[in-house]
Amino acid sequence: MSLWKLRTSMFGTLAIIIALSTLFFTVILSLTGISLMTLPFLVVAFNVAQWLISPYLIDAMYRVHEVSTSENPKLHGTVEKLSEKSHIRPPKVMIAKIPIPNAFAYGSPIAGTRVAVTTELLKTLEDEEVEAVVGHELGHLKHRDVQIMMFVSILPALFYYIGYSMLLSARYSTREERGGGAALIGIASLLLYWVLTLFTLYLSRLREYFADRHSATIIEEGPRKLSEALAKIQYTAGRMRRTRREVNGFNSLKTLFIADPDHAEADTIAIAQVRAPMTDQRLVEEVLRKEVTTLDKIAELFSTHPNIVKRLRALQELE
Repeated sequence: MSLWKLRTSMFGTLAIIIALSTLFFTVILSLTGISLMTLPFLVVAFNVAQWLISPYLIDAMYRVHEVSTSENPKLHGTVEKLSEKSHIRPPKVMIAKIPIPNAFAYGSPIAGTRVAVTTELLKTLEDEEVEAVVGHELGHLKHRDVQIMMFVSILPALFYYIGYSMLLSARYSTREERGGGAALIGIASLLLYWVLTLFTLYLSRLREYFADRHSATIIEEGPRKLSEALAKIQYTAGRMRRTRREVNGFNSLKTLFIADPDHAEADTIAIAQVRAPMTDQRLVEEVLRKEVTTLDKIAELFSTHPNIVKRLRALQELE
């Protein structure tokens, strides 16, 4: 996917999300009056507060801790070098004790920016592949993806709360109080919540392509290194069935992850049948050989991350 097409798709998606939200919210206000005005402020305030303190919650819930330069000088050196190439301030370097290979970037104005890699990622990947993963995560920070996705995620949440509150109001309203109108607005709000969620997921997938491109352009042989890293992450996570069942509690983090662990098992079924020695490049070739079926395309609509085959093909185009 070309850079121009990525940017056009991203800004177009943002415009659709904002336009649909503004239009429908205006209709709701015109039908219900100003009594609903306090709800948006409550939802926005809740989400902003959640964003501000979320880094501390992530650290506590998912056993993430900051590592000093003396503890892991190689990882620190990689982050500092690539931050300079990315023209951003180096984030805090974190290690997450999560038993699946993955990485994520997060932060807030009060907590600062952070890049975390899991202990399993450091065991699974070679140094050059870790470098490519770090480059991807720094791309998210450079493009302010945390702030953008927080902003667009507020809009679906807003209409979910509106829909839920209107349906609840209709349930306890009499016919004279026009409970039917409230129910209609509630159902329409929940439908819009579903539509906006699909657009938000699409925007999330576009941001992943942008971060991939960033890593590929600031690292020598970036497309090859990141392709091998992504293939190994997906392949390894797909084979860790028991471990992934034990870490289902980490699913709330999957929007931040570099790869979606929920789709890992399906992506590795065809690869697992290969009998030849599985070198890194052979693994990438096997992933690229996999056909993207109609079922894969439908599943991608509900995913925060692009289909792994399409993602690796996009990196191949950069080579």
